[in-house]
Amino acid sequence: MPSLLITNARVIDPASGRDGVADVAIENGRIAVIDAGLDRSPAGEVIEGEGCILTPGLIDPHVHLREPGGEHKATIAGGAQAAVQGGFTAVCCMPNTTPAIDSLETLRFVASRARTSACRVFAVAAATVGRKGTQLAPIWALAQAGAVGFSDDGDVVESETVMAGALAATAHTGRAFMQHCQDPAMTRGASMHAGEVQVRQGLIGWAREAETSIIERDVRLNRAIGCRYHVQHLSCAESVEIVRRARAAGLPVSAEASPHHLLLTHEACEGFETNAKMNPPLREARDIEALRAGVADGTITVLATDHAPHALHEKEMPFEAAPFGIVGLETALPLYREALVDSGAIAWPRLIELMTIEAARLCGLDAMGLGRLAVGGPADVTLIDPDAEWTISDETFADRAGNSPFVGRRCRGRAVLTVVGGDVRHRSLARAEA
Repeated sequence: MPSLLITNARVIDPASGRDGVADVAIENGRIAVIDAGLDRSPAGEVIEGEGCILTPGLIDPHVHLREPGGEHKATIAGGAQAAVQGGFTAVCCMPNTTPAIDSLETLRFVASRARTSACRVFAVAAATVGRKGTQLAPIWALAQAGAVGFSDDGDVVESETVMAGALAATAHTGRAFMQHCQDPAMTRGASMHAGEVQVRQGLIGWAREAETSIIERDVRLNRAIGCRYHVQHLSCAESVEIVRRARAAGLPVSAEASPHHLLLTHEACEGFETNAKMNPPLREARDIEALRAGVADGTITVLATDHAPHALHEKEMPFEAAPFGIVGLETALPLYREALVDSGAIAWPRLIELMTIEAARLCGLDAMGLGRLAVGGPADVTLIDPDAEWTISDETFADRAGNSPFVGRRCRGRAVLTVVGGDVRHRSLARAEA
């Protein structure tokens, strides 16, 4: 592959503490040199990065790529293309497929599709057979075969006995257990946050306790086990506080937040807007503030999109029947910037940390050299124009789905170059919208 030189960018690598203008040379899929004033003449291609931020390739530890079984919604190839357009060089896909990623056969299928995809795709395997919550999946064998974490995402492991077994088995692998925190007994028939909008629309409300009760239960169960326990897509202030207390007590608990929960309230569901129908649901302004505060004080250590594509006709169903979820890979970067940097919660270096090395550590990808910029390490890099202004539109989305309540939103910041293993997988060097 031709060598590549990116010049005069602000290089931010939170893993090493680097933050300053430099050039980055890439050769044979590896980072060759990071320094100022590098000689341009040997490079096969030179890209001017002045005014841009060069970072380790962004990593999303929580996406739904739908394959196998949901190809009418999306595919692994399409999701990977969406990822690189958003600046992501690696994603971790959830196991709520058909069949579930609960066997070596299905895990190998995902790996085979990943080999020809635009970005690196890793699989989070199911913790129970069929994600039914009754019988443990072959957790050790799946970890040995490459599963980077365990979850029944889309469903909670409801049984305390099975959950304790899943935590113990996952702890033995060194992987993280990533919990979808939803008590089904409290959410049966619910389709949005329990509040004024839900009442006005005559829908069944989704209480905060459906999330908080599971987090509290799992933290209690895990005290004697010590598994790395990760709370997916926090949605409410009370959950942030539970995680904060657990971390203060030295427990191995981490948590993530998603763009939609950092920006939108349940009011986005007015008029039965199905593109704002999420699981967990959009809540209230005080919850947004609590989530941002949790990011700012280190309670929330990872940002994850929960990218969840659906066929357009599915989101056109009546609100109660429409599926939960939003696409997020192509739009995450500017939305995080708006929610967290523009709000003053954190600065760019911490945002990049949450989207690179912290996500890599959660899923063990740091052991592969991902999530950092290191000479000799994998040349997975993202070049960001922080001042690019653009409007999210239906044409933004790479895959078959465009289910997003952010269509029409004006935003700032965009990945203009995504490099995976030294190969340019996405290029959009226009500095601003025409």
